[in-house]
Amino acid sequence: MKMTRHFFISTDLDDLERLEQDLEQAGIVTPQIHLLTLDDTHADQHTHLHKVTSLMKQDIVHSTLIGAAVGLVAAVLVLAVAYTASWTQSPAGWLPFIFLAIIALGFFAWEGGLWGIQTPNVRFRRFEQALREGKHVFFVDLEPGQSKILEETVRRHPGVVPAGTDIGAPHWIVMWQYRLKRFFTQTFP
Repeated sequence: MKMTRHFFISTDLDDLERLEQDLEQAGIVTPQIHLLTLDDTHADQHTHLHKVTSLMKQDIVHSTLIGAAVGLVAAVLVLAVAYTASWTQSPAGWLPFIFLAIIALGFFAWEGGLWGIQTPNVRFRRFEQALREGKHVFFVDLEPGQSKILEETVRRHPGVVPAGTDIGAPHWIVMWQYRLKRFFTQTFP
């Protein structure tokens, strides 16, 4: 099931906290709701806000995947050159070239991850200016039937300005997070 991510911008963390509580009371689960802010100290004072983790503020996953794709091309190139040059006919055979291909794949994936640590998440780049101005980005991942709940709830919060939509998190990840948290809070109170 595809989820849609709805973005909102606000300067009032108190209002965003009330919005999150209203959404949860209307049936939207906490893993569907996130706050992106550069003011983590002030946001920590609002215990009910579900902040984006610092790891997800960076582009680690996206950049690692790009690095892995480059590494895959390098690995195939290593194996193709070894085969074309008949180096695999030596007594060592394919083994050193397979190891070199694996090392190339791992190296480029690792480098991609290192690059991603230094760069903001590509999905949040459009909000960099608003974040630098001290604003906060609030976003909600919605299942197809939940958009009416969001519209009605946001209407009661005039300080929250719509800022567009995007592809949301995969449904199975959101539900896995919800069930895991519920399991631990209900099983081990």
